[in-house]
Amino acid sequence: MLKGVVSAFDDQRGDGWLRVDNGEMFYFHCVEIADGTRNIAVGVEVQATRLLGHLGVDEAARLRVVD
Repeated sequence: MLKGVVSAFDDQRGDGWLRVDNGEMFYFHCVEIADGTRNIAVGVEVQATRLLGHLGVDEAARLRVVD
């Protein structure tokens, strides 16, 4: 399980970056936002799953906003 903050999100392209607590960065696409929306605010704290992406690089998946 990854925990971190959305550090960037481009709503035109539908992708962004998650910075986890240890400083690592993980790419994510808007289809991985768990609540079904296709937009997420920068600075929001989230939990996510680490997933091997289609390019063979780890990505963030199933992002859930931490309340």
